[in-house]
Amino acid sequence: MHDTRFQRLTERLAEGAPLWRCLPFQEPEPAWRSRWPGLAEALLALDDDTLARLQADPFASAALADSPLAAWLPVAALAELVALPDLSRHVTLPEAWAEGIAERKRRQLEAFVPQVPASPDEAPVDLVEWCAGKGHLARALAQRHGVEVTALEWDPALCAAGSVLAQGQSAAVRFRVQDVMAEEAGRWLHAGSRAVALHACGDLHRRLLTLAAEAGSEVVLAPCCYQRTADERYRPLSARGRALAAAAGLTLDRDALTLAVQETVTAPRGVQRHRERASAWRLGFDRLQRRVRGVDAYLPVPSLAYGRMPSRFSEFCRWAAAQKGLALPEEVDWAALEAEGWRRHREVARLELVRHLYRRPLEVWLALDRLAFLEEAGYAVELGTFCARSLTPRNLLLRARKR
Repeated sequence: MHDTRFQRLTERLAEGAPLWRCLPFQEPEPAWRSRWPGLAEALLALDDDTLARLQADPFASAALADSPLAAWLPVAALAELVALPDLSRHVTLPEAWAEGIAERKRRQLEAFVPQVPASPDEAPVDLVEWCAGKGHLARALAQRHGVEVTALEWDPALCAAGSVLAQGQSAAVRFRVQDVMAEEAGRWLHAGSRAVALHACGDLHRRLLTLAAEAGSEVVLAPCCYQRTADERYRPLSARGRALAAAAGLTLDRDALTLAVQETVTAPRGVQRHRERASAWRLGFDRLQRRVRGVDAYLPVPSLAYGRMPSRFSEFCRWAAAQKGLALPEEVDWAALEAEGWRRHREVARLELVRHLYRRPLEVWLALDRLAFLEEAGYAVELGTFCARSLTPRNLLLRARKR
């Protein structure tokens, strides 16, 4: 079943590449618009409520019912390909274990911890948390299962803080300062160990899978942030992934890996307004810089942390121009330019729905590549979701055990 899903998803992603590679934020006229003019018109005509439903989840039943995408794109086929088994279970962690853990992180732990049994078939295992940070997961597992857990973390300060928390809660966690990308990192894994990682990023979880396969260690992994990699172009882990991608002509760069994890949990309304304003102002400045430079091309501007955005559009444009060494004209119709930015923001939000449709398929494809790699190494592998998307969109789980 996984092999068929992998092949069909590869084909769909390759077919849709002209759509999901396009960046409406940077391209006032998307390259695909001439090929699918009716699709662009349907998207631009969407009301705000329908837009919000499609942004929240393009594969939800309510969104599928009124999605204009379905008349032009393989929405139903993609929805079927990204529908994975629900593996979710839930425990409630005692309040005494929650010190230093943010509420959302705690709820993610309560969903992830039941996915990690202590000793299958009564055989003892060594539990190892990969990229542990302060060891919140390691402490929860140590206390829930009454076992010692080794927590690997490269930052000595996080190890020290985690040790204090573990000692205060009488949790049997051994912190080890370890760069998991270092050559000797594999010494912590062996045939009697189980490596666990909740949202280990990019190359860090690729390293875990590679070393675990060499050692025969079991793995329970929720992958994250595939774009955090040293490679400019994605190298499939599995021979199957390489063969499928080559046959279909599918290549993934860092932008594609970023798209796979762009979906976020709905933010508070104040944060949403800030993001919308930042988008509109950047698009307004984009119009201005094209005129000033005489170059019809997007000019990236550094990000501003939340709370550091200037209070007025004109001030933002002057800041952005200074960052890029541009001299602005004395006379600018700031009100008209800001209005144009908001118009472009509304347009971009609708055209971006095409890219949103392919976010989850890209993420599932990357997870299937990891699954295929482990199967090729002799593992039996489960792939499913360990919690609801509302808790974290990065809810995919790989659980692997040597056959």
